[in-house]
Amino acid sequence: MLIRDIIYGIEDLFVNYLFFPFDFLRFTELDNWWVANFMTWISIVVFICAFTYWMLQLKKFDDNQEEDKSISAHSFL
Repeated sequence: MLIRDIIYGIEDLFVNYLFFPFDFLRFTELDNWWVANFMTWISIVVFICAFTYWMLQLKKFDDNQEEDKSISAHSFL
């Protein structure tokens, strides 16, 4: 009985409390598409920022000539 109560408690926590903001966004889809896709837009912005940072770091290391570009630099070549 204890295991079953724990499992149902976890279910109740996620379904009724932690996923409530996502349910709200799901129900607003018919009223306003932009608000309903708020989390998607946030994810896209975070990805673009991370990608830009990564590309700038790669350019910085490439400009410093720190990478060994010889043919025997890597054992798998």
